Amino acid sequence: MTVPRFAALKGAGQKITVLTAYDYTMAALLDSAGIEGILVGDSLGMVVQGRPNTLPVTLDQIIYHAEMVGRAVHHALVVVDMPFLSYQLGTVKAIENAGRVLKETSCQAVKLEGGAEQAEVVAALVSAGIPVMGHLGLRPQSIHQLGGYGVQRDRERLVADAEAVQRAGAFAIVLECIPADVARQVTAAVRIPTIGIGAGAGCDGQVLVINDLVQLTTGRLPRHARAYADLKTVVVESVTRFRDEVRQGTFPGPQQTFE
Repeated sequence: MTVPRFAALKGAGQKITVLTAYDYTMAALLDSAGIEGILVGDSLGMVVQGRPNTLPVTLDQIIYHAEMVGRAVHHALVVVDMPFLSYQLGTVKAIENAGRVLKETSCQAVKLEGGAEQAEVVAALVSAGIPVMGHLGLRPQSIHQLGGYGVQRDRERLVADAEAVQRAGAFAIVLECIPADVARQVTAAVRIPTIGIGAGAGCDGQVLVINDLVQLTTGRLPRHARAYADLKTVVVESVTRFRDEVRQGTFPGPQQTFE
């Protein structure tokens, strides 16, 4: 999957599937299922590191995870989140940091949050040969400014921001926590694909955090997510059986023992 092929899926009428991955094994499994995109999200701050939000994630950390994911993937388009303050300090710094992502991993594109206020940065990155996916609606890196993780309902601004990001050269846009009717309007207003998360079925595609999809979480499942499996229960039950068998002396047994 290349950036042009990914962007062309909207015109072809094909819905797009994207999931997050943070390590080699999970990325390989997701890629084998034939999804179109894999996102190395700064959500790793919460999912992997156990932090309350995405703000502490560093560029070095995201590159570390993206390098592992990129080596595992042979089909999907791999997009990497630009962490907080890795692109907000001007176009030169943004190009330098996004350039590191592409140089030090085998990933193909970066994603950054923001609308018209980040259009100059998006345009600079694209001019430097760095493909950019936008991110509108709920922007986790701006939770203090937004006042929390609420639904974003400013229809006029969202449409204007989407058009600005498209003009700047982005090849797709994530729409997070937006009313379904607003997301449909944004999707209709732009030629590039919209990838929804909590934005209804009218987007051109959908993205979920893989830990939510397989119920491998320690907290509450977000309303916008759906668990297609319950790996949390499987893991806990398997570890409990292992613990009991070791204590009872039944593991290791003859099949796990060398003579």
